Amino acid sequence: MQHRIIPKTGDKLPVLGFGAMRFPETAGRIDRAKASEMLAYAIENGVNYIDTAVPYHKGQSESFIGDFLEKEGLRDKVFIATKLPHWSVRNPDDISRIFEKQLKDLKTGYIDYYLLHSLSGESWHNLDDLGIKKFLDLEKASGRIRNAGFSFHGDIESFKDVVNAYPWEFCQIQYNFLDEKNQAGTEGLKYAAKSGLAVMVMEPLRGGNLAGNIPENIMDIWKSAKVHRTPAEWALRWVWNHPEVTTVLSGMSSIDQVKENIRVAEDAFPASLSEDELIVIGKVRDKYKETMKVGCTGCRYCMPCPAGVDIPSCFEYYNSYHMFKNGNWAKWQYVFRSHGIMDGKKSHASLCTGCGRCKKACPQHIDIPLRLKEVAKDFDTPVTKAFSGIAGFYLTLRGKISEVLKIKKKVR
Repeated sequence: MQHRIIPKTGDKLPVLGFGAMRFPETAGRIDRAKASEMLAYAIENGVNYIDTAVPYHKGQSESFIGDFLEKEGLRDKVFIATKLPHWSVRNPDDISRIFEKQLKDLKTGYIDYYLLHSLSGESWHNLDDLGIKKFLDLEKASGRIRNAGFSFHGDIESFKDVVNAYPWEFCQIQYNFLDEKNQAGTEGLKYAAKSGLAVMVMEPLRGGNLAGNIPENIMDIWKSAKVHRTPAEWALRWVWNHPEVTTVLSGMSSIDQVKENIRVAEDAFPASLSEDELIVIGKVRDKYKETMKVGCTGCRYCMPCPAGVDIPSCFEYYNSYHMFKNGNWAKWQYVFRSHGIMDGKKSHASLCTGCGRCKKACPQHIDIPLRLKEVAKDFDTPVTKAFSGIAGFYLTLRGKISEVLKIKKKVR
């Protein structure tokens, strides 16, 4: 297994990390036998960076990993990465409460790589106000957090602000050959690396959409290449081709996927793709983009929107919904992020008032208000609105219950 080095610490991490969010399931629960086989094989073959989080597998992922590592005696042979779910934080005590439970579920006394989960500019400022820097400083000093970082799903300027706001060791961004200009993108990748941060890449296959159910016209391009590879291998090699990338996280769901990804990682060196191979990938990218409903480049000249709509993100999810056969993945990403479930800030398409400022600013001459109506028609349905309302109510109620319990505890 190849390794790349964390600039600030000298840690050697495998170029392939195990994303623990897509284990095989049986009756809605992690299939522990199959998942254990996958993890054991991965670790034996050098994939010793395991990335998990509170919400993965409806709260089962962390405890499963903790049980597996304890049973197999492998805790000291792996790097565990997990995340603070900022949407569950209402006060400083929540940060410590969540962290303590994570240590308990993972059956460990320390976290190797601890991230603030799915930040945007707004959620970072909220955590900052609640004292997250002090928490990280104290836990790093105690050794219970060995490296601090964040995962990110906002715009490039907010990304740079977060990079500059704390002495992070690493960050995690969505990156693949379709997302060069989305979210942090290539600019963010290079900015983080120049700032001395290791960069972990998530969604290298865009939720699996770049690996399976490939349209025939896309497969024809892949087959035309002189080198024959699976679509997944092409996509992974494109990410690893960037020397700024430290580890690529793959949410593997079968032992065959584990074996294939390990095979590919063995010789996917930085700058190893030839000019002809990059041209093939470029043709695939262009063909995918021909199917986009909205020709948005993500330049953000339309922002900020006075009504609060995150216009580029709305179009990004809308395009993904129509580009891939597994479009519901994009739809629910949109619901969780734009309806405020993650950070309380609503930015969905139906907030548009039709003022037209964005239309005048768009260098692509997109009729943005009209296209946002199309997004709202597909995404802001009664079902998704009801779901977001219930989810928001649940999180608020849980926060209030937590407050009451803390008050009672203090009174005692």
